[in-house]
Amino acid sequence: MSAPTVARGAAASYTRPHPVVVGMGAITPSGLDVERHWQAVLNGRTSVGSVSGFDASACSVRLAGQVRGFEPERHLPDRLLAQTDRVTRLALATAAAALDQARLDGSGLSDLDLGVVLSNGQGGSEFTHREFRKLWSQGPKLVSVYESFAWFYAANTGQISIRHGMRGPCGVLVAEQAGGLDALGQGRRSIRRGARLIVGGGFDSAFDPWGFIAQNSHGRVSRESDPRLAYRPFDRDAGGHLPGEGGAVLVMEDAGSARDRDVPPLGEIAGHAATFDPPPGSDRPPALRRAIKLALADAGVTTVDVVFADAAGLPGPDRVEADALAAVFGPRRVPVTAPKAGFGRLGAGGGPVDAVTALLAMRDSVIPPTPHTADVPDGYGIDLVTGAPRETRIGTALVLARGHGGFNSALVLRGPRPTN
Repeated sequence: MSAPTVARGAAASYTRPHPVVVGMGAITPSGLDVERHWQAVLNGRTSVGSVSGFDASACSVRLAGQVRGFEPERHLPDRLLAQTDRVTRLALATAAAALDQARLDGSGLSDLDLGVVLSNGQGGSEFTHREFRKLWSQGPKLVSVYESFAWFYAANTGQISIRHGMRGPCGVLVAEQAGGLDALGQGRRSIRRGARLIVGGGFDSAFDPWGFIAQNSHGRVSRESDPRLAYRPFDRDAGGHLPGEGGAVLVMEDAGSARDRDVPPLGEIAGHAATFDPPPGSDRPPALRRAIKLALADAGVTTVDVVFADAAGLPGPDRVEADALAAVFGPRRVPVTAPKAGFGRLGAGGGPVDAVTALLAMRDSVIPPTPHTADVPDGYGIDLVTGAPRETRIGTALVLARGHGGFNSALVLRGPRPTN
């Protein structure tokens, strides 16, 4: 289930046009589908709250963005419920919604023309830790046989490919928060190499005691108890981010194939690039700026109409991102937004959720605000959209994501092109 990879920062030449997006799905703390998520971020709604599902009273972090009200039995048969972790259930339900919009049934596409490329960084945390408790307290005979694969970070890709009969290029990428955009970039490359349609995106969910502690181990998570003050990217008083769960799927298709099927495009995956930061102490600059410039060059543009920021929520990383944007576009020349401040950083799911949100912003000609942030230092030099949505025409968007450990990913989206 592996797919060819392109090294970070490397370039490749293709003759086929950029793929178009023909379906989208999302399940996030702010909504159980694309439109409910969109309305929440447009309203700047706070969708983070006290951690539920286990006793978090001993944790220093008490807030997170969790998906509320998801009923997997409404989406999946019993046989899949028995063998899947929560993160895979979220991925399966989201992919089904996106493929329904893509009108894949009866399309005539061969199963070898269809592929799945997703990112997942935390695996089936809840499932495996439940089975480990059985092993230690009750013995191996009571451990589920599905533990052999339900924990695996490739389970989401595998289950979607099996359920929907997709036997073409498939893969899984692991790059923490940057992984979801990398998966979209990999799916784009697969289509430009000859695949017809790729399901791309990312998901994470790790809200059992062990999984939650692991997410907080790097010290970048806010310990603030007030949801309105906990995650404030680019704010003078930024003190960390909040973890979350969920993700999104974009169904990407060869432009000619979509046209032959008479499926209207929702947008275009115009460019992608990924880089690694240099090792600490090397005196070399962070590589985010290079990722941005490579992605713009890949898309054949020099600027965009909006940036969906990575938004680490800490002064140091926020300053690095602000400096990179100012260096590429000029101070305050491009509006910047970070709706994720309202629902948390979703790991591998964060970038694809931002990509879906960016396509919706293009559709409705409006930039959603960055909730909670109120005091952006002048030295950052960015035009951060706060307070209320900003109405403006959007033809191109840049989505950024950085993963812990030095991963950088940049994706350029373009709105649907006129058909005439």
